[in-house]
Amino acid sequence: MNDPFYMSCLDIYTSYGEDSQIEKLQEAIALSKPNVMPLLSWDIYMSHYKDKIEASVKLAELRQVLSFSKKFQWQNDIETVFNKKDYEALIITDKNQKIIWVNNGFTEMTGYSKTFALNKTPRFLQGESTDNKTKSRIREHITKRKPFKEILHNYKKDGTLYKCEVQVIPLYNKETTHFIAFEKQVV
Repeated sequence: MNDPFYMSCLDIYTSYGEDSQIEKLQEAIALSKPNVMPLLSWDIYMSHYKDKIEASVKLAELRQVLSFSKKFQWQNDIETVFNKKDYEALIITDKNQKIIWVNNGFTEMTGYSKTFALNKTPRFLQGESTDNKTKSRIREHITKRKPFKEILHNYKKDGTLYKCEVQVIPLYNKETTHFIAFEKQVV
């Protein structure tokens, strides 16, 4: 057998073996060779598995937001909102912009823990390079209780500057009680 992959495996395994043992192992491996799964199949499987995990995480996040929706009696169609949004981080604030919940994606994107973010406003992510005109537009949209999308410069916990696309939707029952922000890092 002259397949380099199998020979290198045999070299490692049989470096201390006798010639007759090596020949027997080569024959056994040659007989089992058709049963080896190609690496390409594994790549396809792993890609599918990753997609399944991401869908499971999104479903868990949706369920969490739906539990808030039930608690606060929001009239928004939360499921439709989720189906239309592409995001990494989720933030729910009260009407005064105090954070009441963030998802794990928030921590992955910013480096800040969930517990650190609670009861703060998302402004703690802003800094010197955050454009004042953008901040002013955001304040205006929030004051008017209107949905909006903006791109602003935020800072991660380690001080790294990043561009963040923020889509904010007011959540309401008789009046606006909370906001949900769908955020993702953009280039």
